[in-house]
Amino acid sequence: MDSTQPRAAKEAKLQKVDSALRTALGTTERTAALLERARLLDELGRDEEARLAYLQLLQRAPAHLDGLTRLGALLNKTGYRSAARTALAHAAAMHPRSAAAQANFATMLFDGDELGLARAHYLEALRLDPLLAQAHQGLAVLLLRAGERERALEHARLGYGGRAQAWPYRGGGTPIRLLVLRSALGHNVPIEPFIDDRVFAQTTLITEFFDAANGLPPHDLVFNAIGEADHCASALEAAERLVASSRAPIINAPSLVRKTQRAANAHRLRQIEGVTTARIETLSREALESPDAIARIETLGFRWPLLVRAPGFHSGEQFEKVESPAALPAALAALPASERALLLLEYLDIRGADGNHRKYRAMFIGGEILPLHLAISARWKVHYYTADMATNALHRAEDEAFLRDMPGVLGARAMASLVRVRDALGLDYGGVDFCLDASGEVVVFEANATMIILPPLEGAQWAYRAEPVARAQRAVREMLQRRAGREVL
Repeated sequence: MDSTQPRAAKEAKLQKVDSALRTALGTTERTAALLERARLLDELGRDEEARLAYLQLLQRAPAHLDGLTRLGALLNKTGYRSAARTALAHAAAMHPRSAAAQANFATMLFDGDELGLARAHYLEALRLDPLLAQAHQGLAVLLLRAGERERALEHARLGYGGRAQAWPYRGGGTPIRLLVLRSALGHNVPIEPFIDDRVFAQTTLITEFFDAANGLPPHDLVFNAIGEADHCASALEAAERLVASSRAPIINAPSLVRKTQRAANAHRLRQIEGVTTARIETLSREALESPDAIARIETLGFRWPLLVRAPGFHSGEQFEKVESPAALPAALAALPASERALLLLEYLDIRGADGNHRKYRAMFIGGEILPLHLAISARWKVHYYTADMATNALHRAEDEAFLRDMPGVLGARAMASLVRVRDALGLDYGGVDFCLDASGEVVVFEANATMIILPPLEGAQWAYRAEPVARAQRAVREMLQRRAGREVL
């Protein structure tokens, strides 16, 4: 079938709706026509026109369920998450007996990590409609993350049926059929900003809930979005078995991501010329809480202060500095009791001459090394949006210099080390957080597939970041199209 025909038919239908709206329609007919116009613009990928059309509909009918729901989905898809939450919350409040409205709002809450509230709305959706697939899917993921595996699998059976999930394609030509592998446990690469549904026809597959007997859905390209090797080891093993049957190009092969477990990765990267990593050992919580814990730690060669963290967490979560033996019990108590294996990390004092800590991030995208940011902080735990950047113009100037001329700032020796790190990882999409020590060696904090390309914050002081971030985002989109054998648009 000619894939352009449905689009042509929608364009023709849009013209008829526009013509009808210029006539004297009754209230009910005009409302229906406004919804149809917004829906057609949405399906044609004319996002801004569709957004305005939905708003025009809602000015006439503020509680219109379909209008609120579709507007919320469009806003979420185009990056306006706060506005999307508002629209879907309003739909749920105005239509308390709509199972779909409760489930849509629950999914928005879930994506925003409001897990308790999300669970309540999913349960209410199922009370209203016990067969609603979306609610079963959401509860399956929530329950698996809460450790309630059997209940999770029952909801997954009802929600997914052991199959992958296809999403609407809004383009006009032949799409790139993209199969995305994800883990229900989370920590997936956030690839949504790179997947234009006017170019890609996306199908997502949750490895924990997929029945391999169903076979992989048709696809031209596979993106393994399971990025966390410590927390999602079983999901990666399942993904590795699944992709073995695919003949399509695979972005971030699961076998490569599996090698990025934090402790093992630190050990292998430390062998690279020009690279330093903190020594990491895995110990059980029982061993760290035992009476001989301090002697055991010191026998392993650790000195104080040291760091302790739960595996599988990022962005400084579940990560504590232990200044002395006496501080160890409090640090362990601050970490989740459910985590029975913990990581001990050597504390490397790599403050600069000004007493500040620096953390550079570079992305590895399709073989390119692209600068993403430099965070500078007086605190040892450095993350860009909690660092001393917004209030310090000198720090932002240093960040800007790095973004404009990474080789000039780091030097040839450090750049050569980054090339070796990139090659050791072998990932199509990934990155490295690092700094330089006093001798010019690259000190790697972590290097894996979980690196996020966040848009710059609003405000004139962040304008310098817009183009480097956009460049990294373009690099991902172009890499996907090249790997699928398509001309880069």
